[in-house]
Amino acid sequence: MTSKASKTPREFTGKHMLALCVGAFGIIIAVNVYMAVSAVRTFPGLEVANSYVASQEFNARLHAQQALGWSVYASATDGHVKLEITDKDGNPVELAALDAILGRATHVKDDQTPEFVFDGTAYVAEAKLAPGNWNIRMVARAKDGTEFSQRVILHKQG
Repeated sequence: MTSKASKTPREFTGKHMLALCVGAFGIIIAVNVYMAVSAVRTFPGLEVANSYVASQEFNARLHAQQALGWSVYASATDGHVKLEITDKDGNPVELAALDAILGRATHVKDDQTPEFVFDGTAYVAEAKLAPGNWNIRMVARAKDGTEFSQRVILHKQG
């Protein structure tokens, strides 16, 4: 009978350690590069052209907006988005103008500009929304010319 020779375990050499380190750090670097490219590609850009001027006007705009006493609530059902804007007494507010962008908080690729129409109690627009969290970035103008801007969070059930 022939006996089997026992195998000796493979040795872990410096080349193995180098390959392990290069592979591990290569994966980490590749993921970081992918995340950085994704972040830059989906960044919507600057919010204001001159942040100093915007900061100087902020308090005046804030006080004027708060003096309106408006509350805003958003909902989505059956392919429609509804913006309910009410005054201090809970009465519906009819605006002089309304501009709104409906989109995700994390990127701009799903942004939409719905055409809101006042139905006597709320502003309604057609919109196709996938389930999840959405933002409505609205700028409304009161009949007296006061600007009202707000980011309204909308959660679409799936």
